[in-house]
Amino acid sequence: MSATAEQVVLVPDDEFGGNKRDLRGWETALLAVLCVTFTLFHLFVLNVYSLEPLLFRAIHVAWGGALGFILYAYSQRKSAPGVPWYDWILVATSLACGAYITVELDGLLFRAGAQWTTLDVVVGFVGTLLVLEFGRRTSGLAMVIIAGVFLLYCFVGQWMPGVLQHRGYSFGQVFTYMYSEYGMFGVTTQVSSSYIILFVCFAAFLQVSKVGEYINDLSNALFGWARGGPAKACVASGALFGTISGSAVANVVASGMVTIPMMRRVGYDRPTAAAIEATSSTGGQMTPPVLGAGAFLMAEITGIPYGEIALAAVLPALLFYVACWVHVDYHAIRLGLRGLSRAELPPLNRMLVMLYLFAPIIVLVWALLEGYSPFRAGGLGILVALIAGWLSRVFRDMSDSGTVPKSAESVLGVLSALLLRAVVLVVATGALYGATVYGFKAVSGRFGDWAGFAMAISMILVPALLFGWRRTLGGLNLAARDTIQLVAVCAVAGIIVGVVALTGIGGRFSELILGIAGANQLVAMVFVALVALVLGMGMPTTAAYAIGAAVLAPGLTKIGVPVLVAHMFIFYFAVISAITPPVALASFAAAGMAQADPWKTSWMALKMGLATFIVPFMFYFSPILLWKGSIADIVQAGITGSIGVWMLAGSTEGWFGGRLAMPLRVLLFGGALCLMHPGTITDLIGLGIGVPLYLWQRFRGSGAAST
Repeated sequence: MSATAEQVVLVPDDEFGGNKRDLRGWETALLAVLCVTFTLFHLFVLNVYSLEPLLFRAIHVAWGGALGFILYAYSQRKSAPGVPWYDWILVATSLACGAYITVELDGLLFRAGAQWTTLDVVVGFVGTLLVLEFGRRTSGLAMVIIAGVFLLYCFVGQWMPGVLQHRGYSFGQVFTYMYSEYGMFGVTTQVSSSYIILFVCFAAFLQVSKVGEYINDLSNALFGWARGGPAKACVASGALFGTISGSAVANVVASGMVTIPMMRRVGYDRPTAAAIEATSSTGGQMTPPVLGAGAFLMAEITGIPYGEIALAAVLPALLFYVACWVHVDYHAIRLGLRGLSRAELPPLNRMLVMLYLFAPIIVLVWALLEGYSPFRAGGLGILVALIAGWLSRVFRDMSDSGTVPKSAESVLGVLSALLLRAVVLVVATGALYGATVYGFKAVSGRFGDWAGFAMAISMILVPALLFGWRRTLGGLNLAARDTIQLVAVCAVAGIIVGVVALTGIGGRFSELILGIAGANQLVAMVFVALVALVLGMGMPTTAAYAIGAAVLAPGLTKIGVPVLVAHMFIFYFAVISAITPPVALASFAAAGMAQADPWKTSWMALKMGLATFIVPFMFYFSPILLWKGSIADIVQAGITGSIGVWMLAGSTEGWFGGRLAMPLRVLLFGGALCLMHPGTITDLIGLGIGVPLYLWQRFRGSGAAST
């Protein structure tokens, strides 16, 4: 049974997005203009004409806040369409706070947090309240409450006992410090105003190019015919969607409209179909190269190159999706579920001809691994996305009436059609990029910044003309809309980071973790994992990771945990909170689309994602899973880890070459843990348990099915 259009509308397209308001015609047009110019402004500053960091970030937050107050209502209660008068006041006030920083920039840089004027305090206080309300509307109440508690601590900490005590701070000092580059305009906002908006823009153009639809169609064409085929296609599309989206809930909504009804058609019950969609979509946040917006924060906070972080995430992401795949396969075997007929699926030949649509992602990954800056890599990815979108129009590949070319009915025909498109793509990209770079170098010495401006305009106009004006404006508009929530999250997180820096509370949390580790270091890791899970239940992944990185990560590094391991550990638990009861945002969204019980869906998703709860502890014990070691050790860890999560899935599903009795499931679970832990001895123990057990099950012939 397919989800109706009404059901789909009820599901937010991002976390905490349920209070988006209906706008009147002129307000929709105004918002579109503001969104398009918002994105263009950032692309211009990041690639052509840089601004003083405080000024750029202040404009970023003020402009983003104005967009947020237009788009998001005060509450989820239905009201008359349009923006009420009091929200227009908030829009104007947000812009006024940004204007004040623009006018008083030099003075603010000199006196922030140390000397201040009355107007500094007023603007800082009002601006902080606006950011908190902006965050509440876009990201829920939990993060705002946490930020409020941290702010309150600035004023009451002098009366707190023990390690929580500090000397106390005045009203003016607190709010001028928070509304500066040491607080909400610090590292978190630096990331949202640079890396995040650039990569969100990249993802937006891929979506406007209908690459998301192509990912669903390709996954179904490749796997939809197999047993439980739609579920396997869902797992594949979840991994691929992770390359263009950093939101679990957005992934659920984008792919769930197609995958959930298809899973229902072949016999999956509602909670299981929803759980498969929620789990696979959540894994997209830990799948390179995008890794959710939290990965950009990680690169900035730790100083570790983004390419290294993306590479470190490869093996854990692989293990996650191997576990998901085995789960859906064993579930299909147990229930005798089949796939769809070829006639019901998109033609595979046509899907293979369109593989060139992955070129933007391939170019992005290549540029990052080659050492290009994220700005250059993202800009190049956007350029290739525009040209690939233009190419799909030229060949009518993404049109509703598109058919498989006669020449592509054979393997040779598919290869030749794909090669033709690839050659055109490479030539067009090289010509445009080369001409721009050469032109800039040729005239920059004579015309200076104006040459950069002219070349930037040409860099936009030519691909936009090819891509289509309507789709180009749509991509710029979508990029800004998708960034609004992240602007709020990073600004509110900046307040928390500012309080940590002002009061030194981060060091006190480190002492707490050190105290716990004094008894048992593993207990300290469990404590950190639970805190990260709880944070992620009440706020988006980016916010949960930002707080964990500010408060928890320093404590982990002090007890000897490597920096990358500490931050990846916190990041992973923040991600999987999306499927962790009692507040499992991705599971609840998928359950709403499938009309399933949210609790059953959440527990089913938790079972499917069990490997992800274990993997962070595995790379805590041995960083080999994060690509830290010799190639031989990494390959061994990848192979044995994959076998381990296969056995883990068999244990939780109760099937491993046949139905498993409970004692054998427990034994298999222990063997799986041994294999997931990198190390030759543990690998041999795990294989010594798994191989005989599998052969015994197959020998008994208890319901084994052929693949």
